[in-house]
Amino acid sequence: MKLLLDTNVLIWWLNGNTRLRPEHRALIENGEHVVLVSSVSVAEIAIKSATGKLHMRDDIIGVAVAEEGFDELDFRSEHGGELGRLPMIHKDPFDRMLIAQALVEDCVLVTSDPMIRQYAVPTV
Repeated sequence: MKLLLDTNVLIWWLNGNTRLRPEHRALIENGEHVVLVSSVSVAEIAIKSATGKLHMRDDIIGVAVAEEGFDELDFRSEHGGELGRLPMIHKDPFDRMLIAQALVEDCVLVTSDPMIRQYAVPTV
């Protein structure tokens, strides 16, 4: 199974935050799954860090890839095309981009956001 981590799940994983659900932790730890982190998450973290809403290392994706063994997923034109077809259920542009990526890449989106579950994207 391919898992795409929502930004908050990625942050909780890297920080060892107990808000990460045990079932999410088990899926991420399962070596049979491919775990993807999106370049969209890099942008979201950078913007939130710049506004003081979040304090994370600048090289967060490098850390996730090198130290955690996750794979990076770049945001590509086909993701943008899918983004344009999504209904306007969720207003957060970063979450909408992650949804589009998960749909195009046939991933399960690991998230704690109940709004995302209103889309036709597989989630846990």
